[in-house]
Amino acid sequence: MSMATSTSTRSVVEELLRRIGAGDPDHIAELYAEQGDWKLGWPEAEHGRPATPWIRHRSTRADAAAHYRELAEHHVPEHVGTEVERVLIDGNDAVVLGEIRQTARLTGRAYRARFALHLTVEDGLVTRHHVYEDSLAVAQAFAADRR
Repeated sequence: MSMATSTSTRSVVEELLRRIGAGDPDHIAELYAEQGDWKLGWPEAEHGRPATPWIRHRSTRADAAAHYRELAEHHVPEHVGTEVERVLIDGNDAVVLGEIRQTARLTGRAYRARFALHLTVEDGLVTRHHVYEDSLAVAQAFAADRR
């Protein structure tokens, strides 16, 4: 892989993170390819639950916009934060490591979840978006019957 590829990948990833921070789902989705590979490291049986509808696999740019829209709808915007600790680049691939801090709108519970985000950038667009996060922390924050 050339240095130019890694530089291009870093540029797209940094712009993606900036747009995610700004919070405009349609503007974020412009950085995704029309068709892509979007997966979440959650048990399949937990995908698309009513309290966490954003947690499911996706495959289109419109799906990406819907993800960010649903994520925002289910969290308290005044209590959202993400700390990006590292961005690792290897050619077309990037791994973003960090921690999210959110508050579930449904229950009012705050949570923290460590994450790793594996992205692939091709022709200036994200074609792979795989998220691995502390799904237990998220699930507990949204559980209506949590003791």
